[in-house]
Amino acid sequence: MNTGDSRRWWALIAIAASVLVVGLDLTVLSLALPVLSTQLHASTTDLQWFSAVYSLVLAAALLPAGLLGDRFGRKRMLLGALVVFGASSAACALAGSPAELIAARAVLGLGAAVIFPMSIAVLPVMFTEEERPRAIAIVMGATFIGYPVGPLLGGWLLDNFWWGSVFLINVPVAALALLAVATLMPESFGVRTSRIDVLGIILSSLGLASLTYGFIKAGQDGWGDATALATMVAGAAGLILFVAWERYLTGRGQPLIQLELFRSAAFTWGTLLTTFVSFAMFGILFAMPQYFQEVLGFDSFGSGLRMLPLIGGMVLGMLAGTRLQAPRKAPDGSTARAPMGSKPLVSVGFLAMAAALAVGATTHVASGTGFAVTWFAVAGLGLGLAMPAAMNAALGALSPERSGSGSALITAMRQVGATIGVAVLGTVLLSGYRGQLHLGGLPAAAAEVVRSSVAGGVAVADATHSAALLLMTRSAFVHGLDVMLAVCAVIAIISALLALVFLPRRASAAGTAPAAGTGPAAGTAPAAGTAAETAGRRDSAVPVGPAGPALDDRSAASVATGDQTGDNQSHERHGHH
Repeated sequence: MNTGDSRRWWALIAIAASVLVVGLDLTVLSLALPVLSTQLHASTTDLQWFSAVYSLVLAAALLPAGLLGDRFGRKRMLLGALVVFGASSAACALAGSPAELIAARAVLGLGAAVIFPMSIAVLPVMFTEEERPRAIAIVMGATFIGYPVGPLLGGWLLDNFWWGSVFLINVPVAALALLAVATLMPESFGVRTSRIDVLGIILSSLGLASLTYGFIKAGQDGWGDATALATMVAGAAGLILFVAWERYLTGRGQPLIQLELFRSAAFTWGTLLTTFVSFAMFGILFAMPQYFQEVLGFDSFGSGLRMLPLIGGMVLGMLAGTRLQAPRKAPDGSTARAPMGSKPLVSVGFLAMAAALAVGATTHVASGTGFAVTWFAVAGLGLGLAMPAAMNAALGALSPERSGSGSALITAMRQVGATIGVAVLGTVLLSGYRGQLHLGGLPAAAAEVVRSSVAGGVAVADATHSAALLLMTRSAFVHGLDVMLAVCAVIAIISALLALVFLPRRASAAGTAPAAGTGPAAGTAPAAGTAAETAGRRDSAVPVGPAGPALDDRSAASVATGDQTGDNQSHERHGHH
């Protein structure tokens, strides 16, 4: 690779590091909760808010973050978010009370809300259509690597240092990512207009935050909880009003999101399918650590080790998917089509996940670690095939001018899908668990603890030295786990069928507009020809920074569409070669 190519790929590593630090934070908190309860004298409500406030701020800020990235520069926003994330991580580590930690976690969620969409938004700008699958695989891989690495690293830190160390590990990683992004990543802009859709920001933020809180509350207190139902209804109503307002603004002003994107089958189904992956996989990531710890008896570190085959399978799937989506050289030296497009890759990936989850649904108490890690690895393989290919299909419909807001929309749907997945699948698991319990001989208080969770059941069994209660508790949890995995397998099968029927065969070229006088081509984004976007393209040239020349929207469009002639001319104009 020449210097320009090398710089782009090193910049991608910096972006992946930014995403990794967010993933680490999501997993290490759960390990620290018992210690925080003691050290900070935190109540059960406090412990719930340590996690909930992060998710609420993240959901509320995602769409505005995408718009601001398009307007003020994606690199600039990412740099600011890394500073916020690192500083708030340090504040979490030094918190002296539950209120201080909750406030620091809220600011942490604000930083994550910018990091997630910006890490995706720059991909259509920095990489050609042929390079994009590899770039997506790297960023998606970094997202999921944090889940097993978090328990490994967090467990070791909690065993050897004070609780604040699990938050301080974010600081050096954020600092390194900050340095790398500052020196390697080019700046890029999207649509830059003088007006901001303030009402759209308010409606989307309130709607997403309310919906997220409602599902979190339902997962904790049951689906009959009045507060949970009220906030879910309010959130859904807010989002309906938001969509109506965005429809009204389309063609009249500058809406927060482009509803025209949903005319593209690639964007619509690519986004929905990545959401379905998040729905199913976050349920697994929620349940399996409990299985390893409470049923098989491993500690947090051992549980993290046994999650690694999922990541190993995912890496293999991503490598295979990237090769299958890479164009081949024809005998005459020209570039031929890739062996496989998004539709078959996503379908095969979901089918592999479905098969693995169906096998996992036959787990019983006597099943060993080998059984679990085997189907885990196959599920990871399917994930590695399906997730990047579905994401590539969605990103292929984004124009460089609105890749920030479009990526934020994709991320928001994935985030809500993950929250719903944990709530719904957690309820399925808990219902299956409680249905197998027979606690007539226990005092009411002890029985309630057993019914609350498998961890509570194991604790009561250990305290009463009851081998029968311990076996019943573990058997009940495994039954609930099997039911949940069976539901996940059904979701994967339905997703495979949806991909076969609705997903275009190949990801469309980003930013490609139909010819004048025609409607949007199937599988492509509508023409981005509004006066606002034209103004954004005129306005987007920026000075040369430390990473080399910034990408303006004209050169970005040629990169994102894979237009080699435009790409070469752009590089020659800026002196990259």
